[in-house]
Amino acid sequence: MKWNEKHKNLIVGAIGLLFVVLFVYTASSKLIDLELFHTRLERMPFISPYAQWISWIIPFMELVIAGLLLFKKYRHIGLYASLVLLAMFTAYIITVLQFSDHVPCSCGGVLSAMGWDDHILFNGFFMALALTAINLNIKQTKSANDIQNTT
Repeated sequence: MKWNEKHKNLIVGAIGLLFVVLFVYTASSKLIDLELFHTRLERMPFISPYAQWISWIIPFMELVIAGLLLFKKYRHIGLYASLVLLAMFTAYIITVLQFSDHVPCSCGGVLSAMGWDDHILFNGFFMALALTAINLNIKQTKSANDIQNTT
């Protein structure tokens, strides 16, 4: 294995691990105080009628994505799922900030101390990490396929 390929693998793995920590932390903080998370969702514009379902689905999805990221075989799917989940949340934040006067935070733990602009920057940073890992993973797969085809 080339030096470059080994480092790409390490970078993709490290980014995946960062997402595992992020999603396990956020899911745990929501599940530990599920009633508070549900109450906060009920106060959110546009989604309040679905708060009961969303309060279970989001932490479940975060844990499933974290599980996908733990296994190299499924990491690529987990990275795409991470990107989609963060993009959806970011789009929701931007939409609510544009069309609503009051936007309560439904996050838990340390993340609840961030303002909405900080949330958007934080999500943007993690989306950039996901895109980087996806791109490296694609290049790595293509390189491995090229090697197989020449032998």
